[in-house]
Amino acid sequence: MSPSLARARRRASAARFWRAYRAHRAGLAGLAALALIALTALAAPLLTGGDVQSVTRAPGGPLEAPSAEFPLGTDQFGRSLLGLLVWGARISLTVGLLAAALSVAIGTLVGVVAGHYGGRLSGVLMRITDWFLVMPTLVLAIVLATVMSRSAWTVVIAIGVTSWPTTARLVRAQTIAVESRPYIERARALGGGHRHVMGRHVLPNVMPLVLAQTTLGISTAILTEATLAFLGLGDPTVVSWGGMLQDAREAGAVSAGHWWYLAPPGLAIAAVALAFTLCGRAVESVLNPKLGAGS
Repeated sequence: MSPSLARARRRASAARFWRAYRAHRAGLAGLAALALIALTALAAPLLTGGDVQSVTRAPGGPLEAPSAEFPLGTDQFGRSLLGLLVWGARISLTVGLLAAALSVAIGTLVGVVAGHYGGRLSGVLMRITDWFLVMPTLVLAIVLATVMSRSAWTVVIAIGVTSWPTTARLVRAQTIAVESRPYIERARALGGGHRHVMGRHVLPNVMPLVLAQTTLGISTAILTEATLAFLGLGDPTVVSWGGMLQDAREAGAVSAGHWWYLAPPGLAIAAVALAFTLCGRAVESVLNPKLGAGS
């Protein structure tokens, strides 16, 4: 197949995917919300300035209620909560995306290898997967985040290496289904080795499932990152939505009734998780029409 023909087929496939995706109103709403949040996060330095995280140059008083100057109020140091919320989106989204990508990459590798080779290797890999499945993901992530240095990369690794088993089992099942098709037998008969079969035939056919699993996994990763930050296991040098909730708890916002300190980051986490879930369900429905999900 010529490169130009391959590119034309990819463009046609992408166009078909977009036409099918547009039929899902919930998926479009989630995509629009994600685009708005992502643009806001990217433009954080322009929207809020670079010193919004500074404790020594805080523009307001501690725990001020929402006002015209501070639409979401201030924290215990007098910093604008609106500015912190915008800056927090950068870390929360970045950690969620990287953690989900790491998790899906590990799960895809384990699933494809186990499904392709089978036998004793598959048994060993699936027993390891089962062990991770029965262990509480959050507990394992807390353990890893505790023993490692406190940084954003630690949170990414802690989430990524503990949340891959579901992807591995799904990809393994899909790999077994793909390898039972006649063209795989033809590829092997023509001399195709393990690398050729996995890279040229199996992986492209499991990628739609991987894509859907990635979009669904990002929301879980963001929630887990917020939980770890709320427990004080995040990076203390950066602002994240989970870190804002932890600061609010330490400042006594719950008992004092300072709702403006708690509600914005909590609602932001819920909104992003819901948006990614809506996108993931729409992608899953487009790539697997048998699910019969409505728009």
